[in-house]
Amino acid sequence: MTVWVCGEVLIDLIPGADGVRVGHVGGGPANTAKALARLGHDVQFIAGISTDEDGVAARKELLEDEVKLDLALTSDKPTCLAIVSLGSNGSASYEFKIAGTATFDFSLDWLPDPARYKPNVLHIGTLATVIAPGAYVLYDWALRVAEFAPIVFDPNIRPAVLADRDLYEAAVEKWAAISSVIKVSDDDLAWLYPGQNYADVTARWISDGAALVVVTRGAQGIIGFTSEGSVEVEGAKITVADTVGAGDTVGAIIVEAMIEKGILALTGDVLRTTLHRAAVAAGITCSRKGAQPPYKHELKGV
Repeated sequence: MTVWVCGEVLIDLIPGADGVRVGHVGGGPANTAKALARLGHDVQFIAGISTDEDGVAARKELLEDEVKLDLALTSDKPTCLAIVSLGSNGSASYEFKIAGTATFDFSLDWLPDPARYKPNVLHIGTLATVIAPGAYVLYDWALRVAEFAPIVFDPNIRPAVLADRDLYEAAVEKWAAISSVIKVSDDDLAWLYPGQNYADVTARWISDGAALVVVTRGAQGIIGFTSEGSVEVEGAKITVADTVGAGDTVGAIIVEAMIEKGILALTGDVLRTTLHRAAVAAGITCSRKGAQPPYKHELKGV
């Protein structure tokens, strides 16, 4: 089965031990694609990738993890940079250099035809779904993809890019309405819907058609919501290097479970097992600098 992961690959500039920022290949969708490929899945990453030094590094790293780039755009425009700041608990905040980059140069001229390739799942999200005009193009394209494959949406909220909460909420709601699975953090929900209980938000998304909503809560673990109720697992006990890529790793594990078990099977004990595996995988990612998700052998027996 083939998974399409669509969105951005960029360079995260992350502070090292001496405080000097070091470049790491990142971007939520790229992290998810890498995580899925490390788990042994057939992944086509659909993105704009620059021919500049950063783009060459991104392409090299993705290919080394056996992420396929046959459907990606090669562009002479520069690569987007994310300047990362780390809190005392390892949590990350971001400042982005976006304008005029290859990273968000989405167009129907090059996006692949789902009728020709027939993917099994589309995972999409993060900045690509809110930065205009590419986000509008991707939405129209995703509607076509949805005729062939379920959509997994990860909003991965970045207020530094779009500070207008109403506009951000409208974009998220639009994408949530066409998605079969939504993966979101409690921080995302708290920012988008201040004062609201996130169980109410997830219940509404499920009543509107989503089969599964997964809420990550950092060290507090993960909750999965379906029409049958909720399932909760604890977070992994680890020493945090940083949290970059942790949520993206959870998204990859959810996609893996969809492929192997089917969406409708992701309830009850099956969902609990999946979320536990996701928590362990996210913990491994958090124990490393940058977005370095686990390989399949590291999750053996989980």
